[in-house]
Amino acid sequence: MTAVPLLTLNNGVQIPAIGLGVFQTPPAETGAAVEAALQTGYRHIDTAAAYGNEREVGDAIRRSGLDRSEVFVETKVWISDYGYDATLHAFDKSATKLGVDHIDLLILHQALPSRFDLTIEAYRALERLLADGKVRAIGVSNFMRDHLDQLLEKTSVVPAVNQIEVHPYFRQSDVLAADTEYAIRTQAWSPIGGITFYRDSGHTSTLDDPTITKIAATHARTPAQVMLRWGFQQGRSVIPKSTHPQRITENFHIFDFDLTTDELAAIDALDTGLRGGPEPDDITLERFGRDIPEP
Repeated sequence: MTAVPLLTLNNGVQIPAIGLGVFQTPPAETGAAVEAALQTGYRHIDTAAAYGNEREVGDAIRRSGLDRSEVFVETKVWISDYGYDATLHAFDKSATKLGVDHIDLLILHQALPSRFDLTIEAYRALERLLADGKVRAIGVSNFMRDHLDQLLEKTSVVPAVNQIEVHPYFRQSDVLAADTEYAIRTQAWSPIGGITFYRDSGHTSTLDDPTITKIAATHARTPAQVMLRWGFQQGRSVIPKSTHPQRITENFHIFDFDLTTDELAAIDALDTGLRGGPEPDDITLERFGRDIPEP
């Protein structure tokens, strides 16, 4: 079985370079997807309170027979649970649903620009959970450069991870640069484009892009493997999502070939500047708030 390379976060914690994402995976399909991933060799599962499938993730990890220490568990706090006490309780809700006594990486799911005071208090709660040993690393998701600047002015722990939309058609070079400046590990959601990008941007699929398909043919690989390798070679943690065992396995096998410098640059040049997910500055409680149920 292929051993997954480990990336070292800014606090010394090591994270597998590839993880299975379960965004938009129905609870009834989550368990089988996670089990297939763990059988393939994945050792990192990325979920979120807002996905509604944390319980199924935890159940599948236990059914795998793997020791808890062998699986890196990541989840996210939704904006409805921001605020110091609310975020501490959000940890309790997620840990109970996952069936774990600690979470390897706990991150804020979005910045909340209209109530950044709540964002700050939520992050301070993560700092408390880190100090208490309930989480091994903390971070953020979908934070732009100005969000990071504001956060770091008022908190003491630099995020270990910033999970953002990164794929060949939307590279977010400015955020990647900010993460590098602050020694934050970038984690790519939708690393091969993703459903929301194709649906909302009006752009064709990255899987059919002539530059990517040509590179894939050169290496006798699939376009998805090339895109995941591109992210990995540029130092990112990549979180592909699938419920199909064959694709889950395909996405995993990216560690036995290398893209050339010219190939990496050619993929970089495909950036369209078109975002697939919601605009981070448009996130408000009024539009995006939702109740995160108790366990």
